[in-house]
Amino acid sequence: MPPWDGQVGQCVCCLIRSSPLWKTLGSQTRSFRAAGFTAQQTRQRLADKDRNALVHPGASTRRRPRDKSALSPKTPTNRTRSRFSESDAKRHDELAQRRRLKDLIADRLNLLASRTTQTTWRASLRLDQAAYEEHMADFSHIVLHGRSKSSRETGTTPGLLETLRKAYVDRDVDGLDTVLRQAFYAHVMDSKFTPSDVKRHQSLADLRHPIEWFPATRAKHRKIHLHVGPTNSGKTYHALKRLEAAESGVYAGPLRLLAHEVYSRLNAKGRPCNLITGEERRIVNGQVASMNSCTVEMVPLNTDLDVAVIDEIQMIGSEDRGWAWTQALLGVKAKEVHLCGEERVVPLIRKLVAMTGDSLEMHHYKRLSPLKTMSTSLNGDLKELRKGDCVVVFSRFGIHAMKKQIESATGMRCAIVYGSLPPETRAHQARLFNDPDNEYDVLVASDAIGMGLNLSIKRVIFESVQKHNGHMLRRLSVPEIKQISGRAGRYRTAQHDVEVVQTEPLVGTEEVGRALPALTPLTPLPAVKNLGLVTTLDRSDHGVLLHAMESEAEPIPSAGILPPFEIMRQFAAYFDEDTPFSYIMLRLHDLSKLDPLFHLCSIRDLLNIADLIQPVDGISTIDRIRFCAAPISLGDSSLKKMALAMAKCIARQTGGGLLDIGEFRLELLEQSLTLNKGYLQQLESLHKGVALYLWLSYRFAGVFHTRALAFHVKHLVEQKIDGALAEFQFGLSSRAFIRRKREKSLLDNLKRQMVANSATVPIELIPG
Repeated sequence: MPPWDGQVGQCVCCLIRSSPLWKTLGSQTRSFRAAGFTAQQTRQRLADKDRNALVHPGASTRRRPRDKSALSPKTPTNRTRSRFSESDAKRHDELAQRRRLKDLIADRLNLLASRTTQTTWRASLRLDQAAYEEHMADFSHIVLHGRSKSSRETGTTPGLLETLRKAYVDRDVDGLDTVLRQAFYAHVMDSKFTPSDVKRHQSLADLRHPIEWFPATRAKHRKIHLHVGPTNSGKTYHALKRLEAAESGVYAGPLRLLAHEVYSRLNAKGRPCNLITGEERRIVNGQVASMNSCTVEMVPLNTDLDVAVIDEIQMIGSEDRGWAWTQALLGVKAKEVHLCGEERVVPLIRKLVAMTGDSLEMHHYKRLSPLKTMSTSLNGDLKELRKGDCVVVFSRFGIHAMKKQIESATGMRCAIVYGSLPPETRAHQARLFNDPDNEYDVLVASDAIGMGLNLSIKRVIFESVQKHNGHMLRRLSVPEIKQISGRAGRYRTAQHDVEVVQTEPLVGTEEVGRALPALTPLTPLPAVKNLGLVTTLDRSDHGVLLHAMESEAEPIPSAGILPPFEIMRQFAAYFDEDTPFSYIMLRLHDLSKLDPLFHLCSIRDLLNIADLIQPVDGISTIDRIRFCAAPISLGDSSLKKMALAMAKCIARQTGGGLLDIGEFRLELLEQSLTLNKGYLQQLESLHKGVALYLWLSYRFAGVFHTRALAFHVKHLVEQKIDGALAEFQFGLSSRAFIRRKREKSLLDNLKRQMVANSATVPIELIPG
């Protein structure tokens, strides 16, 4: 049932209360309540009067109870009376919130009308002023009243209003404006298509059979090994052992850090291995490398392999990145595919493997060391930290603030690990923490540790259970909390694996160059009594942690997909060149037909990038598709300028040298450290821009030709950022500032959700 349905009575209560019937019922209700009847008895009395009126029309509705003693009311209480007054107040507040949402949408529609007249969107619509104003008025009427001005039939308003509601909750008025603009363009353009056009569009948008997108892989019979179990159970360890024994293979992980860790491990064991991520390629020099370690989006789909290891397979259900795991699972051409993940993914993988016709073998694991949730938090006292603790923080600023505060409060040294650290720096920090003989006793890390980084953590401490997702703060899910918590009490570390290489023969050395031997039964790793503990820093978060650790995550219902490149190219060919590419993608998204086992991943960031580069003429459809796939979020105004400048370089097919693009503020590297947050934000924007340049340099190598310089600049920027954070003075006030900022963000989110979630009925029923 659409969330806009269900409470129609509350919406029209103002209209009903003005009617004679309402006054009569209200008078009778007040009489019963004044006599002391309970709410249930009052409703029964009114129902009896209604039935009597139906059976004896025209008869008096006044009735006296036959047995007064049986109908004597209970003694009224203040609690009962106050409950009804609170209910009336709640209805009034909900109605006021719904009115505010309606007023907000009306204001944004007026703003859209004024802005659209000044953009390239207006030109691509090819409407004269009168036709444009007519379409805008009709669209506004549909949004606010649920139907076109020229028709009494309601359209798809509930679906649109649900999209508007979610956009407002997730991204405030910016999200609301984006959805309204896209919906208006679709309102105009959709009316221009003939029935034959619609049929062609629907034919290409049929995405019910994604297994057919990889015909070469379907011609291969693969053996799928599914390794499932909790964290610290050895599932990835066994899969990687099989990869080491293969002649050729690939490891695919969710993070660049994980790909780098496997890359280092295989090369340390004498197996030449390349590193391939979106923004970096490390090719082994002087040797033929038949192994690749990559992020999951970069899995080679047209290469015959012996073994493929796809880590964290439960992310196949992600709303944002799930398509990459689906693509890897359905498309990788390996004799053996080893999937590592959580138990909740098993039903979905069984169904997907049955669709592909491959064979499936299950491997279940149990945790090697016990894990316990502490009964209390640290109550905010950093002096309660002990050697081997890991404090999990969800921002770079927060990580460095926490590091400073811990060292000041306890005298212990802290190592730090987070996603944007250079791999070498991250490995060095991990070694400092894992070494029991040095003074680095505490680790402050991001949630990157939850994805399998091997660290000698005894206790995991959540600084918070909320995380910013790029648009708003959200509470961590049960699987996220469990995965991060499970890193406490690790069985062994990556450093241990590398050291073992010095004393044991290479696994699979004799098999290299020969056919891959049959997989023997896996020998379980011995269990250990290294107890892992988990708690929170603040008492207010401890209840959330306890609930999550005692809960079971729901099975993953579907796998994420996105239309493949070729389908997007063919679909775009049906539209004029000046048609906004975001509209083309959105129409393909909306028309898509799906099998219940699959869901379409979010294309929000793709649409934002498409709108950003839309004014740039001269970019081909193929190049727009490639550019829109860039893994960036355009919440940063400086990053928008750099991205737009690089799009212009692609259109001109020249001018892509890093020093030639003036939007890159390279002069920041020559400035002395300035200890303020604005300076840090400028450095982080520059870092994101250089990372985008590197990503584009692998797709448009002829345009962005100064890749080596970009790597050097990226390294300098990272040094500047780390230096600035190291010198930044963080005190208790810094942590209090972070907490206040988090609380304000949560309060703002809650207010938006209250306004949006109260709008559970069509807006047209809300009194104006």
